[in-house]
Amino acid sequence: MFGGYNENKLKPTLKMAVSRFEMAANKKTALMKQQMREISKLLDESPPKEEKARIRAEALIRDDGVVEAYEILQLTCELLGERIKLISSEKTCPDDLKSSISTLVWATPRCDIKELNEIKKQFRSKYGKKFDQAAMDNEGGVVNERIMAKLSVQPPSAFLVQTYLEKIADQFGVDWAPKDKIRADQLAAPMSAPIGYSVQTAPGTGLAPPESFPPTASMVSDMASAGGGPSDSVSVLSASSTTMNQSNNSETKPNRNGSEHIVTATVMPVIPIPPTFDNDVDIVIPPAPGHGGGTSNVDDDFDSLQARFQNLKR
Repeated sequence: MFGGYNENKLKPTLKMAVSRFEMAANKKTALMKQQMREISKLLDESPPKEEKARIRAEALIRDDGVVEAYEILQLTCELLGERIKLISSEKTCPDDLKSSISTLVWATPRCDIKELNEIKKQFRSKYGKKFDQAAMDNEGGVVNERIMAKLSVQPPSAFLVQTYLEKIADQFGVDWAPKDKIRADQLAAPMSAPIGYSVQTAPGTGLAPPESFPPTASMVSDMASAGGGPSDSVSVLSASSTTMNQSNNSETKPNRNGSEHIVTATVMPVIPIPPTFDNDVDIVIPPAPGHGGGTSNVDDDFDSLQARFQNLKR
């Protein structure tokens, strides 16, 4: 029948799959060694980027499982290639090969090996759609349990992730110890989501202190008593103004969506203004020498006034 089972097509495909599994495993192994070096550098930083290293270790564990599954599937393809005559001579699947063939069929959509698609197609043509569906559903538990575990989408346990990190730190000579020890009830559970405890404060510049919090009113008063200048007080007050959401200078305004937000007044510096003279204040001109401390006479002539102004210029 056209498009049906073909022994001459199945056997070379199995041999090509063996080579493909080997190349894929070697490629992943080389990439995993590079990932291990990157994880060791994360653990060697100060402070260690432990959370990022745990995420990288989880990906490393998954790739490690894929390589392990590839090697088992490679052996399976070699076995079926050697027993191709037995497969072709039997109308039904031999009992001793049922698990191997079902495992290949089940692993086909979960592996990035294109030869498995043709192998699955050949076995489907040989044994029918029911056999193919039973293998995909793992009816009777015939699929290799180790293959199912290594190709599973479930994340690894927190204990396994920490074990990988400890082994990597020991292999690359990194002095690292986990910050949080895993409790007994967390050994089998997946790794918890990162909360950011290993992220450095102000990672862009690194200028902020390890613990930077908004200044309080007591901090402002301490700076004033220590002799801080106006610029210091203004910078502290402007930084702390964001925390004064419930002060008398704040008000609520509606947003476009109808909700309310708090508008906080910015604390402005107080600049001292020098005193000025009032326009209504009379300027008193002292009397010229020789006229005493009293007021000037009404009948002073122009010459006497000019002499007084000359004395003032002196």
